[in-house]
Amino acid sequence: MSASPGSQAKVTELNRKQPAVDKPTFSDKLDRLLLHPVAGIAIFLAAMYAVFEATTTLAGPLIDWFDVTFRQWLTDGIDWAFTLVAGKEALAGWFHGLIVDGLLDGFVTVLTFIPPMGIMFIILSLLEDSGYLARAAFVMDKAMRAIGLDGRAFLPLVVGFGCNLPALASTRTLPDSRQRLLTGLLIPFTSCSARLSVYIVLAYAFFGRYAGLAIFLMYVASIVIILAVGLALRKTQFRDLHTQPFAMGLPPYQMPKVLQLGKSVALRLWAFITGASSIIITMIVIVWLLSAMPISAGAAGNNTFGHVDEVENSLYGAVASGVAPVFEPAGFNDWHASAALITGFVAKEVVVGSMAQSYAIHDSGNESEQQQGTGTLGQAVRASFERSSGGHASAAAAAFMIFVLAYTPCLATIAEIRRQYSGKIALQSVGMGLVVAYILAIVVFQIGRLL
Repeated sequence: MSASPGSQAKVTELNRKQPAVDKPTFSDKLDRLLLHPVAGIAIFLAAMYAVFEATTTLAGPLIDWFDVTFRQWLTDGIDWAFTLVAGKEALAGWFHGLIVDGLLDGFVTVLTFIPPMGIMFIILSLLEDSGYLARAAFVMDKAMRAIGLDGRAFLPLVVGFGCNLPALASTRTLPDSRQRLLTGLLIPFTSCSARLSVYIVLAYAFFGRYAGLAIFLMYVASIVIILAVGLALRKTQFRDLHTQPFAMGLPPYQMPKVLQLGKSVALRLWAFITGASSIIITMIVIVWLLSAMPISAGAAGNNTFGHVDEVENSLYGAVASGVAPVFEPAGFNDWHASAALITGFVAKEVVVGSMAQSYAIHDSGNESEQQQGTGTLGQAVRASFERSSGGHASAAAAAFMIFVLAYTPCLATIAEIRRQYSGKIALQSVGMGLVVAYILAIVVFQIGRLL
């Protein structure tokens, strides 16, 4: 049967109204750029650079206010209270030292972490809620396959840049136990937020207006180390690992919701503060106690508990001085640096606090240096590294930063690796981190001193 002229006209009219090909949407056009194998990676690196440049630029003044102005207010208040209760002689007592150089130092150190952590969490939450981080995982799929993983493993690694503990927990979503183990061994090499405080102090002290670039390069180095260590493990311990086809649904682009964003940032920041504060304050008090225990009478012969003229004459200084020569090839054969790295085994949050405390104890009585600004932490570290490196302080600082990046992140991370895998794997993680950190620190310093 042939169709009537009227029905043919209706079909023709419908065909005119129905487009032959759907027009690409704005989301499609954006995905073509963000998911491009070359441009996508370049955009990802640029985004990470913007994150950490903003962190250093915006957080700097707030950190200085907490570390100088607010600290002085609290110190003056404590001094006033001690004078009121026990007289001026109480200011020279060991209990005053414990409060000011122990508890107060720990409290102020926690406060100085809040501005950079808060800014970083805000920006990363914006990237996550907007749908971009899922695209970053898709772009990194090819790079992950080079080490026997797929793009899904990149998400725990991204989480690790905030904190290694939730990153380890998120490996449970991976489909294969061998992939989970390999990812778990790589996560400690992600530069968690606790390490950022160390980068900030050293970058400002040694690299000035290039501080943001120096910090950014630490995160680039973290990615390179992950890929290099992953490739080495893929060729040795994980030769039997085979990747599976990778497919994931990309979330739609959207504007982050202010309330949801604020809640997410507040929860992350609160978790960081509550998780770090007790560790930081406890470790700084322990460092003060070790520093207050004399192992010799000193030059004047009047060293007693709480009154050690030179920190090197304390138990803390003796342990740190014994470890320091190990780092001579890396340019920081200095007991302040080795002491900070020792306490950093517990948590990277205490590295800066440990250095600040050791230098403050050493310089606390020299008012002229404080007035001239030569007693500040950054300048004190620079002077020490100048001596230990033979005049190549910036190279030694870069080596110290790379060591902090690569070695054991914290005891909590090691405990989680032991819980999820085994004690043997936890020991492997610690040993692997120390070896990689030590080799890279030496390489960075030896190359840096030639430039």
